[in-house]
Amino acid sequence: MAKKLRKERFKKGSIDFDTEEVRFKLDEDGVPVEVYVKERKEAHMLIEDFMLLANREVATFIHQKGRGLEIPFVYRVHDEPNPDKVAEFARFAKEMGLQLNINTPQEIARSFNSLAQAAKEDETLQLLAPIAIRTMAKAEYTTENIGHYGLGFDFYTHFTSPIRRYSDVLVHRILHKNLKEDTFRTNKDILEGQCKHISLMERKAMDAERESIKYKQVEFMQKHLGEVFTGYISGIIDRGIFVELKGNKCEGMVSFATMDEPFDIEEGRLRAKGMRSGKVMKMGDEVQIRIVATELAKRQIDLELA
Repeated sequence: MAKKLRKERFKKGSIDFDTEEVRFKLDEDGVPVEVYVKERKEAHMLIEDFMLLANREVATFIHQKGRGLEIPFVYRVHDEPNPDKVAEFARFAKEMGLQLNINTPQEIARSFNSLAQAAKEDETLQLLAPIAIRTMAKAEYTTENIGHYGLGFDFYTHFTSPIRRYSDVLVHRILHKNLKEDTFRTNKDILEGQCKHISLMERKAMDAERESIKYKQVEFMQKHLGEVFTGYISGIIDRGIFVELKGNKCEGMVSFATMDEPFDIEEGRLRAKGMRSGKVMKMGDEVQIRIVATELAKRQIDLELA
């Protein structure tokens, strides 16, 4: 049933945002001894599919119960992507050998799904997944329903995790009061204020999670100073190149100052070209790097080309 739901969802324009999750094995003192990517199994996806179904059904039920007279509700919405950001991302993907069709929102969704499939075969393309997500609008909570573009749903809410999300608590309360024949309508302005607040808190929580992962990655790499690793170029800035290490997804920077020639950065920051040798380094290139230094307070890893 879950597979059937999933197939139907993708047919209707849902996007596969299967990003890799970093996990840590800690010793008794909480120091990481291993960094690995969490395996996403069929059972995880089954739970996900039924959670999506529950969330969609609750939102649809409340909408239909209003019979044309709105019941103020907490919707989880996701706007269509910004065309300029998507065009820039398509140029980026083309540089890495992937042609994306981005003429309509439906074609963008199909292109992102083809990218997700290609990334399963080619590890370098996995670098594109987080960048693709950044081109998307941010999903948020609001009483003004515009549908959920990323999932391809007209009505969607967050109902399944009241143990960790306050949005779901609000949804349970409104649903509970509307399960009887009577219709309950809360004050929409007050509810919209709560939606704005929980959207803001969600972003803060995501930032904190991202920073904590980076902190633990740097703490892990402290034990590997001087060692050589294989990685992929994941970003280029004026000061140097970012490299994401294969396997553990730790990311650090190789400064141009450590290289034996100056580099010219091409527009779009997809390539760096050696001014003397003409050597080109581009996004997705595999490189050998050495861990030079780590700075825990700044969550920073310094690398050099090996």
